[in-house]
This record gives sequence, structure tokens and C-alpha cells, in this order.
Amino acid sequence: MKKPKALVLFSGGLDSILAVRILQEQGIDVEAVHFVNPFSSEKNPVDEYAKTFGFRLHKIKLGKDYINLIKNPKHGYGSHMNPCMDCRIYMLKKAKALAKKIGADFIATGEVVGERSMSQQRDQLMLIEKEAELENKIVRPLSAKNLPPTEAEKRGLIKRENLFGIRGKRRTPQMKLAEKYGIEKYPTPSGGCLLTDENFARKLRDLFDHKKRIALQDIEFLKLGRHFRYRNTKFIVGRNQEENEKLLKLAKKTGLGWMEVKGYPGPVTVIDGKSDGDILKKAAALTVFYSDAPENKEINVVYIKGKRKKELKTRALNREKVEEMRI
Repeated sequence: MKKPKALVLFSGGLDSILAVRILQEQGIDVEAVHFVNPFSSEKNPVDEYAKTFGFRLHKIKLGKDYINLIKNPKHGYGSHMNPCMDCRIYMLKKAKALAKKIGADFIATGEVVGERSMSQQRDQLMLIEKEAELENKIVRPLSAKNLPPTEAEKRGLIKRENLFGIRGKRRTPQMKLAEKYGIEKYPTPSGGCLLTDENFARKLRDLFDHKKRIALQDIEFLKLGRHFRYRNTKFIVGRNQEENEKLLKLAKKTGLGWMEVKGYPGPVTVIDGKSDGDILKKAAALTVFYSDAPENKEINVVYIKGKRKKELKTRALNREKVEEMRI
């Protein structure tokens, strides 16, 4: 007989690893899908896990349509800019299409009832299923006994008695299961979603307020440097050499101009928006402020955009003015 096939939503966290192993133990052919999220602050070694545990891994890169979802979520935000329910519905719809393509009999996740307040309460899980048009079709191996039987269980594709009834935020049951399955290497639970971060959320709101068309590079800029706004133009100031290099690379890729202090260690400052004389002077003074140049002395700053190159001479901006512009 042909083995049942499951498509598992795979984040690379312990819960999703365990979901894969529980299904494999029941003789189910497992494939998994990992969503490459522009708002993730972590890079889990998902390819390594796929190789270690022997399953095929699909990757779906989230793009502009996902950013539009973040702008206008039907179910609103959590503590900051995290539309957890809408995000889950979106991913399940994508998984549903992939499951059909690969001939999967059902979709599975590592979700645990009560583990996350914004998307994993029992009523929320049921609503998400309904809106993703997957009612009774999602198997949650870690928490199945806290939920109604799914179609896969009713059809005998998977044995309910071999599933689990974990619930709540405590991770002890998952850690014991990891030990049982010989899973020694897995990431510690952490806030990997930047949308839940207060500082990042503030910068994202500012971006949505000032830019109609958002590109993935705009999101990459949000992950770097200190952000300031002056007359609708944004300045992004690097905090260290690594960030300076990344900002310079992104600026060249996107065609934006940047500034550097001449003769002293200092930041790369990327200028996103209009760059008339007054704006450039303000950006130059801000760049000097964050450099190692001496205070109260006029410093040379170079501005480069494509083939255009301009030198300015200015003193550092005072701290009060810096804070007025900070996003």
C-alpha cells in the first residue's frame, strides 16, 4: 500500500521538528515547507534538519503580497506590528496549494494549544482553519488530543492514540519528547519575528506612512542602523563596520546615495528620499555626529550617488536635533 503523505509547515523550531518525527514514526511520508520571511531575525539551519531527519524541504519566499498583508491585516495586530492570525492564514493557504501539487494527504503543523496568545488559542486555531478553507484538515501531532479529530485521523491515515495532548507555554513536554527521539540539536525558543519588536515596529510604521510602494530592500534597510527622518527623507546611519558594509552594498543595489566622513572613522549614512542642499547638509552633520571626528570643528563629508560626488564641510549636529529626527 502507498504510504500516506503529509506536508508539514516547518519553521526549524523544536515544535516543527517534533511534528515531523512523530509523523515519521507512524510510517507517514513527510515533506515540509519553510517560509522565507523578510521579517525574521533568525536563520535556522532548516536544510540541515531536512538532511538529518530525511525529508524533502520546499521553500517559499514571502514577497510583496505578504508585505501588503502586514499593512492591512483583517484580524489586526498583536502588541506591535504582528498580525499573527492573518500571517498563519496566509501561510496555510500557500501550504494548501503546495500540498495539492505534491499529492499530500494532509497538512500538519507543530502548533501547541495555548502556546502563543495571538494565534494558538483553541478558538483561534479553529477560526484560522476555517478562513484558510482547511477545516478539520490540519493535523497537530503535539496537541491533537486537545482538539477535535481531523479527517486524516477519521480516515485511518494516522492513529490518534499515538498523538499527544500538550498544551500551554511550558516547554518541558517538548524537551522530553526531543530526548525520546534523540534530537539533541535544536534552537532555543526566542522572539524571531521582528514584527513583535517595538523598535522595528516603529520603523516599519514610519515606512508605511511615508512610502506607498514597499520593496523587499526597504525591509532589509529596516534591519540595519539607526533611522532618522527629516522633511520626509530618511537617513540610515550604520552602527559598526559590518552594518556599514551591508548599508553600502544595499545602497549601491538600490541606487540610493550615501555619505562618509573623510579622514576619521565613522558611519555610512544612506539617504532615502530627496537630497537637495538643506537635506544633504543635515545628513552630513548627522554623519559627523556619529563619527570619531572632533567636536566643534568643521569636517569634510563626501556624498556619493552613482557617478555624482559632492563634498560638504560641516560641524556635528547637536544631540537635541539628532533626537528630534530619530524614528
